[in-house]
Amino acid sequence: MASLVAGTSYWLASKGQVPGLWLILWKGTGVALLAAYAWAHHPSRNAHQIALVMALGAIGDVVLELNFTLGAVAFLLGHLAAISLYLRFRRDRPNTSQNVAAIVTLLAVPLISLELTGQAQVMVYALSLSGMAASAWLSSFPRYRIGLGAMMFVASDLLIFARMGPLAGKPLPGLLIWPLYYFGQFLICTGVISTLSARGEFNSPPAT
Repeated sequence: MASLVAGTSYWLASKGQVPGLWLILWKGTGVALLAAYAWAHHPSRNAHQIALVMALGAIGDVVLELNFTLGAVAFLLGHLAAISLYLRFRRDRPNTSQNVAAIVTLLAVPLISLELTGQAQVMVYALSLSGMAASAWLSSFPRYRIGLGAMMFVASDLLIFARMGPLAGKPLPGLLIWPLYYFGQFLICTGVISTLSARGEFNSPPAT
């Protein structure tokens, strides 16, 4: 709940007159609280790994405002950590449409990113983004939460890239980037934790 309050209120505050430093810290709070929420689920390695993903996202949120390249590196590392988690939970027998959707995502997102920005380094980052989304889609986590959240993250980043190119100066990216990103992260984190919980990962060991 605290994360929801922080994430939603940041989007509103960003349209106002909050001083820059406070606004940057406010921006990182929503996803940082998701990281704390996941980390509290001891002693699960998988819960701690999604906490790491969220922590790197929160770092990226803050650093992006100061240095775009370093912020992108934090997100890239978060995507790699997420890919590692999702690959450990691969779906046994995904159907043809699921495989096709994952392949299209993996290939199309970097190509669209290059088309929007004309920058090879953006395409490299976008490959980690598309790998995260594709592996989430093919994981055994529920697609209506983790898969959808990953696709919302992709949409948010594509709007950032579009703002660097054909949508520069347009209001639409500014309205949609944050809610797509934050609620995508929220769905991913809470979806992973609730799924692990339903599978008994946080059950206390029997007393000896």
